[in-house]
Amino acid sequence: MHVTHTATPSPNRFSIIAGGAAQLTIDLTALRANWCYLNGRVGDGCTCSAVVKASAYGLGAAEAGRALFEAGARVFFVALPEEGIELRAELPLAEIFILNGLFHGREQLYRDFNLKPVLGSLEEVADWSSFARAENQQLGAALHFDTGMHRLGMAVSDAISLNASARALTGISVDLVMSHLACADTPDHPMNRKQLKRFLRICEQFPDARKSLSNSAGIFLGPEFQFDLVRPGIALYGGNPAPDTPNPMLPVAHIRAEIINLRDVPSGDSVGYGASRVTSRKSRIATINIGYADGLHRLVGNSDSNPNGARVFIGGHFAPLFGRVSMDMVAVDVTDIPTEHLVRGATIEVMGAHVSVDELANFAQTIPYELLCSLGARYTRHYKS
Repeated sequence: MHVTHTATPSPNRFSIIAGGAAQLTIDLTALRANWCYLNGRVGDGCTCSAVVKASAYGLGAAEAGRALFEAGARVFFVALPEEGIELRAELPLAEIFILNGLFHGREQLYRDFNLKPVLGSLEEVADWSSFARAENQQLGAALHFDTGMHRLGMAVSDAISLNASARALTGISVDLVMSHLACADTPDHPMNRKQLKRFLRICEQFPDARKSLSNSAGIFLGPEFQFDLVRPGIALYGGNPAPDTPNPMLPVAHIRAEIINLRDVPSGDSVGYGASRVTSRKSRIATINIGYADGLHRLVGNSDSNPNGARVFIGGHFAPLFGRVSMDMVAVDVTDIPTEHLVRGATIEVMGAHVSVDELANFAQTIPYELLCSLGARYTRHYKS
């Protein structure tokens, strides 16, 4: 991975920065602004945390973590203890929870790096309690209860039994009680109300602990879903937390590729592998230096039978991809783009201010989470602050 800290290049003029890789700019100012916006959406007494698992959704946990801490975030969530250790090196004062729970036999690791497991089973509770008692310490943790996802989390009945037991939570400081919404991005889905009702029953068993139910989309379901702490993830990185409404978040990840070749293709000739796309007119085709090795999903391409592929932005105009996405390159139909923007070395926005992560993910028939996490390692990365 190439990492630099240069400014974003001019959108229509290529600047020599580091070889021929496509450019990925992570706008840390936008990231901080997104956290501040979400923090402003929650009520008084509610904490806005930050989910930075999977290397901050592919954008770099260290850089993102520092920026979010500067913005005001003090509570962070990752999936794995290894991710927590990496983040701890950057943020010695942060509260860090491990969403995937207490991995068997790794209790010492959590204690040594001050990581709080999100305990999702009675077995995990027993192991963490036993370790804490052996260490003669009071160790922090979250208790995760399943209200309908059926992945991780204890049952409602487990909440009652834990509260009734005088020994089960010995040595554990219950710093958070949480669950996870399955359908928050569909506000009218009945599952949201069903999970809220179940979570309220659980909360009755732990009146003194902080409570958390909402992810990015859950924040927008209203105050009753926010409780004491919200856990935004995708919204921090520019994804739309409420897909059927205009996106209030700023784009954070900006991908720019370079025109490496321009050619005129006669009407009736094919472009790319499989001859899947044939020109219907004399066409100007630009080849740019990005492909599926960089995380540009093959499904964003197109064919004569399915011509509705993704688009890019150049010189104030949109231009459609043309044909299949290859490993290292993809063709763009620039026939309708003014010629002054069409020179070898010109940069093209593949994702960013004009082509959103949600739009590109839609063409890839996936979600922005997967798209961001799939960004390849060979981009020239710029952290803009």
